Amino acid sequence: MKLIEALVAAVAKAAVELPPDVVWALERARDREAGPARVQLEAILRNVGIAREGRVPICQDTGTLSFFVRFGVGFPHLAELRAALPEAARAATKAVPLRPNTVHPLTGGNPGDNTGRLIPAITWEPVDGNEAEIHVLPKGGGSENCCALRMLPPGVGLRGVKEAVVEHVVGCGGLPCPPTVVGVGIGGGADLALKLGKVALLRPVGERHPEPQVAALEAELEELINASGVGPMGLGGKTTVLAVHAEYAHRHPASLPLGIVVQCWAHRRATVRVRPDGTVEVL
Repeated sequence: MKLIEALVAAVAKAAVELPPDVVWALERARDREAGPARVQLEAILRNVGIAREGRVPICQDTGTLSFFVRFGVGFPHLAELRAALPEAARAATKAVPLRPNTVHPLTGGNPGDNTGRLIPAITWEPVDGNEAEIHVLPKGGGSENCCALRMLPPGVGLRGVKEAVVEHVVGCGGLPCPPTVVGVGIGGGADLALKLGKVALLRPVGERHPEPQVAALEAELEELINASGVGPMGLGGKTTVLAVHAEYAHRHPASLPLGIVVQCWAHRRATVRVRPDGTVEVL
């Protein structure tokens, strides 16, 4: 499979096929709910099945495309990959099809192909090795509207971080179409905290951070948010979040940035792996 073809296939897969870890989390949530909460989750899961079987988008909001590229410092196809990403967005818009979601912030003009200035958003991360992994993350507007940056006073410590995350996610109510997956970025600077929150979303749902202290924070935040009773689609219930994933960076002593990135229940993801010999695999 050629590179652009693989990227288009990955975007299409993300648009129409929810990852197994997300489906499993939704099924677990359905099995512990009753009343309106269970009805909502049953409808969501029917929607997931119809999209998968009919090869149609899971949601009418097919999101803004983001690519997170982890490439080995010895990867020999970087120039080709750089050119292929926006081209894949254009091709996938027609092939899937995707709703054209990119508009000029001043004029409202829409190029009609899900590209534009700095869109699709691409994050480049050099790593060891000679392969590349491209993570596709379509992000819907409703959940993106519930993302937030909090510049906390350092003195509030970890307790203040927890309080800020819970207060914000609970305050969003049903707006981001819960049950959500929440990415939390702690530290760094203002821009890095939000970026870390989005990077945290790339992890499979329920896969804990490898550091025990961060994993414990994730588990505690899930418990606190789910105890709020906001529930599926904001109609009440035990499941407001399917998972909370956290990442961190060292910070300035005078600053405690907190990025809160909310993703709706349609947590769409796909991955393309490119090997040094040019062979491509959609995961």
